Amino acid sequence: MKKIVILAVISAVGARAQMSDVAMALMNIASGTAQNPEAAPMPMLMTQSGRWNSMFMGTAFVVDTQNSSPRGGDKFFSTNWVMGTVQRPIGERDVFQAELMLSLEPATVTERRYPLLFQTGETAFGQPIIDGQHPHDFIMSLGFHYVHQISDGVMWDAYFAPVGDPALGPVAFPHRASAAELPQAPLSHHWQDSTHIANEVVTVGLRYKKVRVEASGFYGSEPNENRWNIDSGPINSWSSRLWLFPSPNWAAQVSVGHIAKPEEFEPGDQVRTTASVSYSRNGWSSSFIWGRNHDTASKHDLNSWLVESVLPVRRKNFLTGRIEVVDKDELSVPGIFRIGSYTFGYTRDIPLFRYVESGIGANFTIYSFPDELRPVYGDHPAGADVYLRFRLKKMQ
Repeated sequence: MKKIVILAVISAVGARAQMSDVAMALMNIASGTAQNPEAAPMPMLMTQSGRWNSMFMGTAFVVDTQNSSPRGGDKFFSTNWVMGTVQRPIGERDVFQAELMLSLEPATVTERRYPLLFQTGETAFGQPIIDGQHPHDFIMSLGFHYVHQISDGVMWDAYFAPVGDPALGPVAFPHRASAAELPQAPLSHHWQDSTHIANEVVTVGLRYKKVRVEASGFYGSEPNENRWNIDSGPINSWSSRLWLFPSPNWAAQVSVGHIAKPEEFEPGDQVRTTASVSYSRNGWSSSFIWGRNHDTASKHDLNSWLVESVLPVRRKNFLTGRIEVVDKDELSVPGIFRIGSYTFGYTRDIPLFRYVESGIGANFTIYSFPDELRPVYGDHPAGADVYLRFRLKKMQ
């Protein structure tokens, strides 16, 4: 068994170096059809059987969170996901790929939420979630890709997913290289990348060298409270996205979408606009993301800005940070409030398993907010997370 795994990893490294352009176009995808910079760390194992290539990725955090605010809470929980893909070339210019991503969060995040001050979005027990983050669905993704190379540097692709990620926003935070050491969701999740678990997703795209354009149709409603099933509905929403890849170190996108009635208890639709730039070099990954939601019922325009980064220091140490500013209109106090969130943390790798990268870490978050919220949240709300992190080792 030891020899098989070692040979599999060695052959995977060689396979990546020898992959065709169309195969690499799929391999670099992190979420739906979105991708991190090509130079970003890619933690995965690969195996090969005949003309089939298989790839396996996964991350799990075991977290204890403590919050000082009257609106906060303490909890022991786990955020996690695992994904497997199979890929096969068809001739010299075509590649097919199928993917399945699963999460045990419906079981490891009890009571349908974990505490996260000022977070909003989706529901739990028939009520909108406020100051908490919902778990992901058991089936986070089930999708199929097809890529055809038209000529040198030109290719088109098609993507269908009963559960997947349309062409809207940056790479979703669970798969974003700059968020690799952060177990908690960003407050701007529902302004930027919340559609990463959508239903009935159909996407077509065209790439010319360093530029890619995409268009998607999908079912716009957020997942319901039954996290173990696959939701479905009509394709009633659309999005489009433009990507630019100036070099292997950079990935940038702008996107816009119309999302039909995303929230169960909100009457209107959303028009979402996003832009992002991501950078990766020698394991250091950073992202700047802007997102805006226009609510068609309230006519509110709500903005969000996020900067996050993870910096490796001497291989086994990781410094991480996330700074956000988000306009919120769904808090327990009526009105629109601009919330600032400032998270800084550290992770230390501790080798425990041969093929799993394990570590222990902690981060601390403080907030800025209008004085009107102090009677509800207190003068100095803060959160602290201590965690164990497990993921498949990076291929070197």
